[in-house]
Amino acid sequence: MNFPDFYGNAPAAQTLVSMIELDRIPQTIILSGPEGVGKSTLARRFGAALLGQREKIERDDLSLPENMEAVEQREKWTAEKRAEDPLLFSTHPDFVTFAGDGPLRQITMQQMRLLRERAQFKPLRGRYRVFLIDHLERANEQAANSLLKVLEEPPEHLIMMATVENLYDLLPTIRSRAVVLHMSRLSDVEMREFARRRALPDSETRIALAEGSPGVAATLDLEQFRDRRALLMAAFECGAGMKPFSHWVQHSEAFANRKSEKLDGYLRVGYGLLEDVLSAQLRRPPVRNRDIEAQIAALAARVTFKWIEQAVHMLDALVEMVRRNIQKTPALDAMIVNLRNHAAGTGA
Repeated sequence: MNFPDFYGNAPAAQTLVSMIELDRIPQTIILSGPEGVGKSTLARRFGAALLGQREKIERDDLSLPENMEAVEQREKWTAEKRAEDPLLFSTHPDFVTFAGDGPLRQITMQQMRLLRERAQFKPLRGRYRVFLIDHLERANEQAANSLLKVLEEPPEHLIMMATVENLYDLLPTIRSRAVVLHMSRLSDVEMREFARRRALPDSETRIALAEGSPGVAATLDLEQFRDRRALLMAAFECGAGMKPFSHWVQHSEAFANRKSEKLDGYLRVGYGLLEDVLSAQLRRPPVRNRDIEAQIAALAARVTFKWIEQAVHMLDALVEMVRRNIQKTPALDAMIVNLRNHAAGTGA
C-alpha cells in the first residue's frame, strides 16, 4: 500500500502506511516540518486510506483557490462574527479540518470548543473520525489548553492529526501525548519528479524558489513573486546606496496603489533575497533567486555582513508591526532610510 500522488518524505509516509496495515493507529499524530513539504497532503491521504471517498476529503485542501478565498473573506468579518461561526472544512462528514482564522490566521478558542463538541459524534460509517488541525502552533494558550482536554481522554473513534512548522512552539503536554513524524524538504531530484508529474510551467524556476517544498512550487504565482522581488530589490539597492532614493519612489508609488496586498507577503521575499546576498558573500550560488544571480552578486559586493544583519533585524521589526496594521509604504520608506544611514556610517 502506498499513498497516491504523494512525493518525498517516504519514511513518514511509510510509517503511516504501517500503522494502517498493523491496525495500530495512535490517536494523536503530529506532522512536523517546513511550509509546503506535504504535511496536510499526507494527513489527507492518510484520512482517505482510513475513511474512503478521497475526492471529498481533497475538496478541503486549503491551497485550493475557493478555500483560500473563503479564509481571506473571513478576515473582513468582525471578531464577534468569526466567534459565532468558527472556521472548519468538512466535505467528508468524518474528516474535519480546522484552519487558522482571522487576520493573524490563529487557531481560536471557539474552534477548539467546537472540536470538543464534535469529537463526541460517532462516525457515520466505519470505525474512525479524523480531525486535522492545520498549523497547530498558531493556537493561543486558551485554545491549546482546550484541545489538551480532548487529547487527555479522546473518544475511541477519534484520530487527531495536526501540522506544525516548529514542533517546539507547542505545549510540552501536547507533544507528550502525540506520535511525532518529522518531514523534511524534498531533494531537487524529488522536486523535478513532482514538477514533471504535475506538468508545472517554468519548473526549474519554481524548484529554485520553492526550496524543496512541493506545495510552494505548485501554488507559486510567478508573476506576483517577480513583482514583489523587484520591489524588494529596489528597496535593498537603494538602502545600500547603489541607487538614488528617487529610484525607490518609482516603485513605492505602484506599491502604495496595491491596497489589497499585505506587507507580510513581501517580507518573506525579502528574507529570501538577503539569504542569497549572504550566500554570494560566502562565494556560494543563490539558494532561491538563481535567475537574478548577477544582481544578487552586485548587491553582495556593495554591502557588509553588518548591513545584512541590520536588514534582517528591520524585516523582523516589520513582521511584528504588520500585526498592528501599519501603513506599508511608510514602513518600507523608513527601512530604506535606516539602511542608507547604516551603509553611509559603515562604508557598506
